[in-house]
Amino acid sequence: MNTISLPVWLAFVSLLCGVVAAALFVYVVLPRRRRAKARKAQAAMPKPAPAPPAEPAPPPVPAAKVKQHSLFVIFAHPDATTDERLTEWLRGKNARFDPLKKVFLIDGQQRSNPVTLANAFPPGEMPDLLRGESHAPIRGVSLLVKPPLHKRRNQQMHVYVALAKELNDAFKGDMLDSEQNPATDTTYQQILS
Repeated sequence: MNTISLPVWLAFVSLLCGVVAAALFVYVVLPRRRRAKARKAQAAMPKPAPAPPAEPAPPPVPAAKVKQHSLFVIFAHPDATTDERLTEWLRGKNARFDPLKKVFLIDGQQRSNPVTLANAFPPGEMPDLLRGESHAPIRGVSLLVKPPLHKRRNQQMHVYVALAKELNDAFKGDMLDSEQNPATDTTYQQILS
């Protein structure tokens, strides 16, 4: 078996370290130096004169995209019987309670984009009416739904408007839009368009 002497090994390791050092210099140090020189040269260049002020641009038109539609039904005379009627109405719509968000979900035409029914006072959390959870009388509800990405998938908006109108008729309440103004046929047309 051939044995390699210690001086030959040391020479080989030294040569290898030299190659690694040269590679690091070429791939790390030189590019940094080039970037530093480029920055210095750019800083030494004279700055262009600022352009004269242009006429102010008109304010941008707000986007017509709505993140979420919302309608509110404020009950005329909230009491325990109103809650019982609301519970039966939810059962009739096959609503399901989401215990994490504390809202009711009604599938309608698209289970992936359900109509959400939440408490209007205070905003958000609903008691689980389907399981008889104790609570103060509900004074109103908000109906929420996300608009479709494509107009051809607008069926859920028709379901949403129909549910809101039905709920308003059933409880003889006040229907309000997202701005808390009375909802009108124009409000419904905007949702459906």
